Amino acid sequence: MPDPTSGGHRDSAAERLAPSGDPLLAARFSVPVPPHTFVRRPRLIERLALGGQVPLTLVNGPAGAGKTLLVADWIATEGAPSRPAWLTVETEDNAPGVFWTYVLEAMRRLGLGPPDTVGSPARPGEVDHSLLARLAAHLSELTEPVVLVLDEFDRVAGSTEIADELEFVLRHVGDGLRLILISRTEPLLPLHRYRAAGQVTDIRGADLAFRPEETAELLSRHGMQLSDQGVRALTERTGGWAAGLRLCILAAQQAEDPDIFLKNFEAGQSTLADFLLAEVLDTQPGETQDLMLRSSILEQIHPDLANALTGRDDADPILAGLQRANAFVGPVGHSWYRLHPLFAEILRVHLRVRCPGLEPELHRRAARWLSEAGMFAEALPHAADGGDWERTSHQFVEELAIGQLLTGLDAERLDRLFAQMPPATPGPAADLVRTARHLTRHDVDRGLDHLRRAEDNLHNDGPPSPALRLSCAELRVLAARMTGAADLAEAAAQDVEAARRAVPAERLEAHPELRALMLTDLGSAQLWAGRFDAARSTLSAAVRLHDGPHTAFPRHECLSRLALIDFLRGWPDHAERHAREAVSEAERGGLPPATRTGVAQLVLAAVALDRDELAAAHAHLDQAAASTAAAHDPIVLAGLPLLRSRLLLAKGNPEGALHVLDELEEPHAVTEPSPWMCDRTALTMAGAHLAAGRPEVAMEILEKDPAAGPESVVAAARARLAVGCTEEALDLLGTLLGGPGDGPAITTRVLLAQAQAADALGNGSAAERLTARALSTARPASLRRPFVEAGPWLRHLLRRRPELTRGHDWLPPAFVGHTRVHHAHGTGPDLLTEPLSKREQEVLERLAQTMSTEDIAADLHLSVNTVKTHLKNIYRKLAATRRSEAVRHARELHLL
Repeated sequence: MPDPTSGGHRDSAAERLAPSGDPLLAARFSVPVPPHTFVRRPRLIERLALGGQVPLTLVNGPAGAGKTLLVADWIATEGAPSRPAWLTVETEDNAPGVFWTYVLEAMRRLGLGPPDTVGSPARPGEVDHSLLARLAAHLSELTEPVVLVLDEFDRVAGSTEIADELEFVLRHVGDGLRLILISRTEPLLPLHRYRAAGQVTDIRGADLAFRPEETAELLSRHGMQLSDQGVRALTERTGGWAAGLRLCILAAQQAEDPDIFLKNFEAGQSTLADFLLAEVLDTQPGETQDLMLRSSILEQIHPDLANALTGRDDADPILAGLQRANAFVGPVGHSWYRLHPLFAEILRVHLRVRCPGLEPELHRRAARWLSEAGMFAEALPHAADGGDWERTSHQFVEELAIGQLLTGLDAERLDRLFAQMPPATPGPAADLVRTARHLTRHDVDRGLDHLRRAEDNLHNDGPPSPALRLSCAELRVLAARMTGAADLAEAAAQDVEAARRAVPAERLEAHPELRALMLTDLGSAQLWAGRFDAARSTLSAAVRLHDGPHTAFPRHECLSRLALIDFLRGWPDHAERHAREAVSEAERGGLPPATRTGVAQLVLAAVALDRDELAAAHAHLDQAAASTAAAHDPIVLAGLPLLRSRLLLAKGNPEGALHVLDELEEPHAVTEPSPWMCDRTALTMAGAHLAAGRPEVAMEILEKDPAAGPESVVAAARARLAVGCTEEALDLLGTLLGGPGDGPAITTRVLLAQAQAADALGNGSAAERLTARALSTARPASLRRPFVEAGPWLRHLLRRRPELTRGHDWLPPAFVGHTRVHHAHGTGPDLLTEPLSKREQEVLERLAQTMSTEDIAADLHLSVNTVKTHLKNIYRKLAATRRSEAVRHARELHLL
């Protein structure tokens, strides 16, 4: 008989016993059966299938991550090995003899051996090395590899003996063994070597996390449905943790409204808390539990920061051990860790129960450590949660962070944080924070109240710090902009420059948004006041500043306003370029469309109107109106109705254009009127009355507040020409000297008005010369609208001298001998090949003024029958059967 200590053959009864003499437990060899609610995840099944081609597969994740059921489900699929050996490891298996007895029995239950010659361990605490060699030799000779699944391997993962023995077998079996380890922790095997050789498949906690579509299927299997937003929120809150999802769903099944229940779900008072506290927290030593509870207040944990919270110096090894154990602590890089968000939420509730009143002190400790580490943004929420609002607001201002409340990616978070600050919090810094929050909400009155109070208290504790002075002056520039007070903005900007000189350069460089905001606000105030040269200089300086996420919106605003200045100066091509740069800057900076200033789209609409591209203008106006800034920016507030009015006028609806201008009477927050905006309003209103055949009303509007701008002079001259006051019109036009800054849009209109006056005086050669100059000036920018608006005299002139339009195919077809137009319903002329005669044009213009046939005859000194003959010819040429249809077609063909 062989020596029982040699690992030799045992009888069949003895093979059913562990070395200790205890019977082997059959349940440990059973593959678990997934429940009917289990969600099969093909992406992970595929990973396991690939793992079947390498020696080692490690399924590694925290408790409740779904590791065991994933592998069990894979085994049940058609592509998995038909007869895997399964062993659920127990703590008693830390004894090598017991462990290998169970492993051998798991393999023997496959019916493929190992044979009797391999033997079994004789003692619980050890296994003979020759037994392992015989096992490896046997496995290496098999034609198909044995698949061995060791579930809950973390129970023996700390045993170096078992790890060494397992690695020995795995190394010597060749292709005879495929080992799958399911574990919360990484085993002590030399995984680096396997990974370097490409001989291991890793499925980790992040891979096991449910995705939103998998969460939706899990809900469906439990007979529940949530909105897409609810599914995403549930997945994010649980971190895709399988057990957490299932427990949340089971709890929500009892609720009337699952969406609302899961939104307000208190994780700390649930079965989730029971599970995590029992499975994770309570299994740890006292020092580790204390560290986890105290660190639960942190978004991210550094060992030194954790030591500051615990008052000990053992955080480094504890955190590293928790990470290795997959105890819901994961690395984020550079020695920083992060608790699973749901676990952290539960730990915070447990902290309040176990250590009431400690949480504010922990936040204060965290704030001090983070501030001293130079991490002010991270320190701020802890300082606030610590309840020291006066110190928090003071530190916020001293760090020059006031600009981050006004712009940048962090503005919303900071606003929510300071929304918790009690109204009674004292100190000028607290008032400056309140000022910034009110001004960003366009509550100018309350913002100014807090700003005045901050200024009154600035010297209470001695001379104010440079940071306080700078922040105060910056907010005064913003307030001046919002009230349209350019003088106050310029004075405050000088105070900003004086305060900046007292601040270290490196601190200013860390906050480029401060200067960008100041220049944007100052330039905007100067623009509103009509100080175009100063505004251009200021806004251009802002655009040249540091390019980063905190300055993206100021740069976008400045480029938009530079585009507006270009347009007002008559340079549409320059305006379009700046406006498109503004849009590109917003897209590059990730600014949502609704938060962008509408000025860029407003300018693009105005340029499209000047080019007579009405559909494009309409689209740009819609985009401008979609911006939330449109409700507060005075330029957009006034510009939208002005341009909508011009668009209606371009479509031949002067009465509709006048109706839209009523919107300009709505009050807004700006107290100082803008001179150029008033001029634009008068110009648009006068143009609508002139188009409606009321030149006297247009003259009255323009005479109420006569402006020196060339476009206002041109409008006044055109109104006088319409009532026959040609000499007065010439006198007005003679006052125009033409500044070097006037662009082609202004110059074209001036030249056309002068040509009209010359034509009215019978000076045909001068009219032709001036018209030719207007055409050459307008051609590079395709400025069609000034010619369409010029009136019938221009079309008559171009019919007499068609050579003037040679080379100007960019003009509307009505000006170059033929007109093509498409009609939505197939009516109207597609091509007007026979132009109207001069007399027919005169009749058509009076027809558009709703004059009767008798009135037209009297006005033109013709007989009624002659007028009727002209009307028949007009209807035939315009493919119309009645008066309104003829007028509509004529407008579409730009004949009116």
